[in-house]
Amino acid sequence: MDGAALGSDGWFIALLRRRLPGFVYELLELGYSFVAFRQLRRGYRQLRPDILYERYNLYLLAGCWLKRAYRLPFLLEVNAPLVRERSGLGGLTITWLARWAERRVWRSADYVLPVTQVLADEIRAAGVEERRIVVLPNGVSRSMLTTDFDGSTMRRRMGLEGRVVLGFSGFVRPWHGLDLVIDLMAERAAHSDWHLLILGDGPALPDLRRRAERHGIANRVTFAGVIERDRVAMHIAAFDIALQPRVVPYASPLKLFEYMALGRAIVAPDAPNIREVLVHEQTALLFDPQSSDDFCRAIERLARDGAIRKRLGDAARAALIERDLTWSAMHGASSILRVPGTGRLPCAPRSLLKNH
Repeated sequence: MDGAALGSDGWFIALLRRRLPGFVYELLELGYSFVAFRQLRRGYRQLRPDILYERYNLYLLAGCWLKRAYRLPFLLEVNAPLVRERSGLGGLTITWLARWAERRVWRSADYVLPVTQVLADEIRAAGVEERRIVVLPNGVSRSMLTTDFDGSTMRRRMGLEGRVVLGFSGFVRPWHGLDLVIDLMAERAAHSDWHLLILGDGPALPDLRRRAERHGIANRVTFAGVIERDRVAMHIAAFDIALQPRVVPYASPLKLFEYMALGRAIVAPDAPNIREVLVHEQTALLFDPQSSDDFCRAIERLARDGAIRKRLGDAARAALIERDLTWSAMHGASSILRVPGTGRLPCAPRSLLKNH
């Protein structure tokens, strides 16, 4: 069973979220655990899996119920502390219930797999034992390391030859700070060879388009839109400078590992979760996240010095290879965890029951 089967009615869920009072919607989220449990139980009886692997979602208790009912080893991937995240966005009304549900699921798992040490600290503070916490950051497909992605072909197709390409990949939100990049390009008119390439969709795009037009640099910004997954790498390979302008404090940004795998020179915030992966002046230029001037200086430094770009890009790729930050390595790490009372999990389980 996979996430697609459980998430096929996304449009209906979005409608409910808009129309219902917050507390009613949250009670329905909790109530959905009963529906999910029946689906998981059916999947368990059909597949008889060795492991239940779940990507944590707020108010979803079905996984810990299945673990208790069938003594099934339960691995929980955690990408965000959703109570804090949704509270900060004004998306929670029954905070005490959400906090209880979050801690209930985290404490029920045999192993909790946060994506950063910063997030692991929050999980420890919630009462999860240290021996049950294993940090597994995001990674990349090995094909990104074994395939020769030539950015020059994509640059030629997109008319970017002879340009210094500043690039961003991902879902584009207003807080990502790409407006600062457009402002910087407009202010530094002398650097007319700079070009911004944005891969992906998101709510910030309309404003970014208007901003580029207002500054008179629309011809120096390319909005490539949603790229097919197997074509993302060849687009990123066209970047000279890979941008991570902002980051939430607990995240393990997937784009960062893709930038590293493709040997791009990275500009990123000097934040604890970023420092788990990158080292200032060695594998990236890290800037003070409170200083837009520092961000702009880092871009300007890389834009005018191709030697530094190559040194940082090569070192970032080498660091990723040395740490083996690949999906296959992550799978290998999770396959040798010891579940209390059951010994070692099988290295090649017959099947995983996934609950997303």
